[in-house]
Amino acid sequence: MSGPNRRPDFFGSRGRRTFWVAEFPERLSGFTGRPTEIPVSYLGSSVTQAVFRVSLIRCPAVSWDERWRAGVLFCPASRCCGQEKSVNLQTESFSHVSPQHRQMAVEIKKVTTRKDLKRFIRFNYEFYKGNPYSVPDLYDDMLNTFSREKNAAFEFCEADYFLALRDGRIVGRVAAIINHRANEKWQKKQVRFGWIDFVDEAEVSRALIDTVKEWGRARGMTEIVGPLGFTDMDAEGMLIEGFDQLSTMATTYNYPYYPGHMEALGFEKVTDWVEMKLYVPEQIPDKYQRVADIIRRKYDLRVRKIKSKRDVVRSGQAHEIFRLINEAYAPLFGYSEMTERQIDQYVKMYIPILDLRMVTLVETAAGELVAVGISMPSLSRALQKAKGRLLPWGWFHLLRALLWRKPKILDLLLVAVKPEYQNKGVNALLFTDLIPVYQKMGFEYGETNPELEANEKVQSQWQYLRTEQHKRRRCYGAAL
Repeated sequence: MSGPNRRPDFFGSRGRRTFWVAEFPERLSGFTGRPTEIPVSYLGSSVTQAVFRVSLIRCPAVSWDERWRAGVLFCPASRCCGQEKSVNLQTESFSHVSPQHRQMAVEIKKVTTRKDLKRFIRFNYEFYKGNPYSVPDLYDDMLNTFSREKNAAFEFCEADYFLALRDGRIVGRVAAIINHRANEKWQKKQVRFGWIDFVDEAEVSRALIDTVKEWGRARGMTEIVGPLGFTDMDAEGMLIEGFDQLSTMATTYNYPYYPGHMEALGFEKVTDWVEMKLYVPEQIPDKYQRVADIIRRKYDLRVRKIKSKRDVVRSGQAHEIFRLINEAYAPLFGYSEMTERQIDQYVKMYIPILDLRMVTLVETAAGELVAVGISMPSLSRALQKAKGRLLPWGWFHLLRALLWRKPKILDLLLVAVKPEYQNKGVNALLFTDLIPVYQKMGFEYGETNPELEANEKVQSQWQYLRTEQHKRRRCYGAAL
């Protein structure tokens, strides 16, 4: 064991990490240390430099010798036993690959078989296994999303998927996507990168991004942007703030080192999305109630609840809701309107799982739909317990969250208002109806989906509630 002031050579002539600490335990198990500053220098392929302030380290599953040889003083999130630790998550660096693997060349493999596609999907589950903030997607939903036969977005999109391998082991993944409808609408020639994950090595992230760039150039594209999915109904943006916050089922999580890699690769900010916590008030705010009363009388509007899922589908009202979303979201960054086939898919996907108490419509006296608010109990913890699978017991965890033991958190899936009624207070009608529902069901706060930081229309609707911005996501872009 090296003394406190020695600088052990972990990687021989290939690179060195140096630590200055007061003392070293023989094993991490049961170690409780006073707050210690640990400067870490990377002289290899890693792009991050950080100072960790560790107040408690406990990981009975990982021996000190193992961590010492790897040059890591704490258990990375992907392997964390869940014991208490205090780490500055804004600067935390994770090392998921051994020093030996770092010396091997990165191989990029195009996904061409169903077996490869399954590996592509499962890599995310393994990479974030044990992470308390990541929420896995349902495996079958991901298979359908990436299927050219089952995903209606392929009517106007093309895509390929790639794995980064080192000595046969997956160390990264990325999807290359062109949304031709969005490019035509916004007069762009953009290739998108999405569903990107990679170990903390510059060689890996560069290989993945270079692959997407080459793929895009071969198809006449001039810009690269992301992370983005096929459409706005997929997860968007890379997390840059809120690494210690639980994800929602509609968003993705990424480790704190991701943004540093994007900046090192020459990417710049295109736009940001913010996410908000909205605390359920004890009573409807007076201003909400006054505005709602005024708007109801002025425009002769009424609030309506859906009574039957079957009826709302058969009558076509479910499809009308998604057409309203198309109309309301049309001016927003990069939006491409859903096709009728996509709407059919989303009706079948979302309507069956909705709690109709948490869905509110606003209509004119003639029955024209002008606004919709859709929310549901948070499924984040249930999805974590399900581990991406409905079978054998994943379905139980989801049903339990939806029907029996509702969580204290709700997801505000979407609010859509017809353009000519925006900025007129129609949102107040939605929330004067929904707030009593949230109170009765025992929710403490709701989480918004990502909202464009420049969308003042959306931001203003929360002004009468106690709010907290707890996450921020970024879309990066660069020229090809």
